[in-house]
Amino acid sequence: MSTAEIATEIRPIVQVWGGKFMTSPELAEVEAERGLAQRTLYLRGRSAILGDPSPRVAQALFGIFPPWLFEFALPAATAAISAPDAVRAYLEANARWSRPHLADIKEPERLAELLFRLTHAADPSGLALFAGWQAADRPTDPYERVGLALMILREYRGGVHFAALRAAGLTIPEAVVADPEGGRERLLRTAWAPPATDALVAAAHAKPDLAERWQQAEDLTNARMTELLDSTLDESDREDLLGLLRVLDATAKP
Repeated sequence: MSTAEIATEIRPIVQVWGGKFMTSPELAEVEAERGLAQRTLYLRGRSAILGDPSPRVAQALFGIFPPWLFEFALPAATAAISAPDAVRAYLEANARWSRPHLADIKEPERLAELLFRLTHAADPSGLALFAGWQAADRPTDPYERVGLALMILREYRGGVHFAALRAAGLTIPEAVVADPEGGRERLLRTAWAPPATDALVAAAHAKPDLAERWQQAEDLTNARMTELLDSTLDESDREDLLGLLRVLDATAKP
């Protein structure tokens, strides 16, 4: 299998399993223990790796959510928990999710090693969230290491993809509209109100080459992931990574 084919196959695995904990009961549990309002640890913890960004800056970093969500939720969460404590809480949520949900995966030590080799080698220039999480403390438990490495690699690909979308002349919501796996319903699930969603859909479809621009950004992102795999792992390592991620996708508990 070519490296480009490997990059394409692992994309949804990293996307799904690198983000599962973000909406998990484990994250909600840690959130409640820290005295935070529901669904705010994700916003505060993920962005706190960069300190105390304003709602406007945090919204720009996350890309997909509407500004009102950050203006409503982030100031109170920032007042309630310091940035270092928010990062620790976010990492704790990731760890609590990883231990039971990844308990049946194969060779966690080897998988974590390969994933962290990729995240360590990846260039963080211009990728603010990835740059922050790339430098985060690593756990020692192998299952926790896999969970964290998946999250960090997800941050890398997401950052590269956002940059590719902007280079192609698309906003993140426009890309959601263009994505065959996205569309209006996905915007509604990410807190956009129906009138704002309809305006975003109309603006996206006003671009006659919307689909072509979206595909251009996808191709650029996949090319950069292919380069990272090629420059960091040899053929045997790449095959191991693919095989272990396939097993993870089949055995990890939702």
